Amino acid sequence: MQESMQEADSIHDLPTTDQAVPPPSSRRRGIVGLLILFLALLLLTVLPPLINVSRFQLRIARNIGAAIGRPVHFDHVSLVLLPLPGFTLDNFTVEEDPAFGAEPILRAGQVRVTLRFSSLWRKRVEFATIALTEPSVNLVHAANGKWNIEGLLFQATRIDAAPTAQRFAGPARRFPYIEATGGRLNFKRDQEKTPFSLTDADFALWLPEPHQWRLRVEAHPIRTDTTPGDNGILRVEGTLGAAGVRAGSLAQTPIDLHGDWQGGQLGGLGQLLLGRDSGLRGDVSLSFAILGTVGHNALVTEIKLAKARRADFVPASMLALDARCNAVALNSFHTFASIECHWPPAGSSDPSLLILTADLPDIRQLRAATASVTLPALPAATFLDWLSVATPHPPTGLAGAGTLAGTLKWATPASATPTRRLPARPHPLAPAQPANPVLSGAIEYSSESLDLPALGPQPIPLGDLLLRSTPQSEPPSPRSSREKPAAPATPGSFDLEPISLPLGGKQPAVLEGHFDAAGYTLHLTGAAIPARLLALGAAIPQLGDGLAQILEPAPPTEPTQTPHRPIDSSTPAPAASPAPDAPAPDPAPIHIDLTATRAWGGPQTWRETTLPPPHHPTRK
Repeated sequence: MQESMQEADSIHDLPTTDQAVPPPSSRRRGIVGLLILFLALLLLTVLPPLINVSRFQLRIARNIGAAIGRPVHFDHVSLVLLPLPGFTLDNFTVEEDPAFGAEPILRAGQVRVTLRFSSLWRKRVEFATIALTEPSVNLVHAANGKWNIEGLLFQATRIDAAPTAQRFAGPARRFPYIEATGGRLNFKRDQEKTPFSLTDADFALWLPEPHQWRLRVEAHPIRTDTTPGDNGILRVEGTLGAAGVRAGSLAQTPIDLHGDWQGGQLGGLGQLLLGRDSGLRGDVSLSFAILGTVGHNALVTEIKLAKARRADFVPASMLALDARCNAVALNSFHTFASIECHWPPAGSSDPSLLILTADLPDIRQLRAATASVTLPALPAATFLDWLSVATPHPPTGLAGAGTLAGTLKWATPASATPTRRLPARPHPLAPAQPANPVLSGAIEYSSESLDLPALGPQPIPLGDLLLRSTPQSEPPSPRSSREKPAAPATPGSFDLEPISLPLGGKQPAVLEGHFDAAGYTLHLTGAAIPARLLALGAAIPQLGDGLAQILEPAPPTEPTQTPHRPIDSSTPAPAASPAPDAPAPDPAPIHIDLTATRAWGGPQTWRETTLPPPHHPTRK
């Protein structure tokens, strides 16, 4: 009995399952395993710098160069084992095709190459990733329409590669995942570097299917010769090539790209395109799609503009625009044909108010482009909103029902012969340059009347206003028999046809004008009540600038004759002032013959017409 009780006590003293103590052999194996892991990590950290892989530098450079079709150089190669085995290449450069210059097409301070661990056991090295840190890429467009990147892209299409995400190795090596961070893309024309660049660029390229590459780019567009503006972020993503189909040439390679430009500002866009602040403000966004082949594809673009205004003027309602453009890109984006833009977009519920068509045979020769702008029936209120953005002093207090319609064309005249640009020493083979294009066409404003609140409820009757290009066959005829014949018309000039303005005289006053590349002249003649003419000028600052200075000169210090109403001694003395409650008499009209001149960007000056007005103002 006592033995049974002792046995029972010994059983209770045994440890439970949760409190089981591992045998000494298990503890020793765990400690040894930890020591081995620690030593392995220590060796992986310490050994790579001690291993000299420089003897493989030439072989690595030669293999990479053979893969991309360009010579490759780097200063130093080092082995890296953590977190994945691979190499680090310092000061990595890829040489340029001599046809496009001597500057390397790519520079990177450091390139990190990781290996597929499973490929090491098969004695065939495969790259898993290739990461470039802050690379600089030169994109060159030559005079013959070729791009320097075409050779690299075509070389990539000729390589037999397995998809990047393929799990197991096959007969063809798997294409690596190529990425770049903090990159810069510079645009060059032949040997000349343009001021346009993409900075802070992140790039990724991989192979989802055989012979189909997928790419992704995000960058900031800038202009290097001006103060950087807020130019937003450009994003592009899509595919190059078709799954399982090898193209015969780069031009035949399918392309499907989609992208957008978000967060841009109108002021930054002006700096980017013009190299200066255009004085405009607003939000700009753009999206586009490219579908077809590299040599021939369709381009669709959506453009949105919101809260557009001038920097120095905040109108009651700011301009908004939503347009869609279609075009065909040819010759590897060297030629753009059948460009057509509609605002609002074609097919929407609202009819198009503006239609732009254009052709650009060569993106390097903008003078060879042709374009036309058509206004089917633009409401006058919308046109005044446009003027609030286009001019620092838009018409105020001017209202009236009407429409603006017409077409303006930008093209080289059919009768113009190409000019020949000669070098310092004339040479019979000097290249001929296309003649300068000119603007032509006609715009007509149709309205029954103009409402000027300053003149009371009675509107001013108004006929059609017609602005059309000056005929080139013969010079404009003189305005009167006293004037000498005017000089031949300047190509690209426009005439404002005579407009009748009832300004209080028995006969309406007549306004006409001439516009060209230097500036414009306005000629106003007839009878008018000064107050009525000044009210019209206040409503239309483009007409009224400087008008008050000639209609209301400073009061003289001693009696003298005014230039508008001579004083006659036979005129009886003025009658006594009417009673305070009597209505004021209507002011008498005066005869005016005035000419205004303005150079674009300069002040406007009115003067009395004593000599024939200058047909072409001199730029100041």
